[in-house]
Amino acid sequence: MKNIALPKGKKVYFASDNHLGAPTRKDSLPREKKFVAWLDSIKDDAAAIFLMGDLFDFWFEYKTVVPKGFTRTLGKLAELSDMGIQITYFVGNHDLWMNGYFEEELNIPVYHKPQQFLINDAYFFIGHGDGLGPHDKGFKRMKKVFTNPVAKWLFKWLHPDLGVRLGQHLSVNNKVISGDADATFLGEDKEWLILYAKRKLEQQHYDHFIFGHRHLPMEIKLNEKSTYTNLGDWISYYTYAVFDGEKLTLEKLQG
Repeated sequence: MKNIALPKGKKVYFASDNHLGAPTRKDSLPREKKFVAWLDSIKDDAAAIFLMGDLFDFWFEYKTVVPKGFTRTLGKLAELSDMGIQITYFVGNHDLWMNGYFEEELNIPVYHKPQQFLINDAYFFIGHGDGLGPHDKGFKRMKKVFTNPVAKWLFKWLHPDLGVRLGQHLSVNNKVISGDADATFLGEDKEWLILYAKRKLEQQHYDHFIFGHRHLPMEIKLNEKSTYTNLGDWISYYTYAVFDGEKLTLEKLQG
């Protein structure tokens, strides 16, 4: 379990599902500028920032090439990292082909599976949320293909112009890949991430479960001491979570 001790007056921020580049880089630029402005607005009181996946609508790292664009976002993340703000990245189902660029260029650790954190005295279980729980079956099948070493090797040998164009096309047009095929609340008895969190609680206590992926802002009380928070997205809701060392709140970008 990883520990974060918050200095007095400092906070932890969580954001997910920006899908920069969708449906096109030009169309997503206003959203990117809002996100960069938000990052700039929190830099003075942020001790840590968790980026919870699908920051990009498509991302694939070749050995010497990464997708074109997103300069404002990458530059701001580099600035905040250089300031000493601890930034942690969880890959989503759109950017799962990360392989060292964020670590080497931005000093941002990248996780491909959910992780446990102790922040002050609160226990957090954190991940993007894709492929967890008893449902999400369409994506689980798709993920087996995406993470297959042979499939990744074959894709890597496509020319980047062709590979990135193909990946962007699939990302924008396939709702199974996008993870927003049913972006409506299913009810507590059918929301697979709620069911997953309740199952985890049978094994160990957590104060907070935080996920993205569902594109819906949610705050669900699991029991008297545990909550499930879904971060929503930066497409329709512009929502994010803040932990001040004692209380976790789900907030909405103003303006």
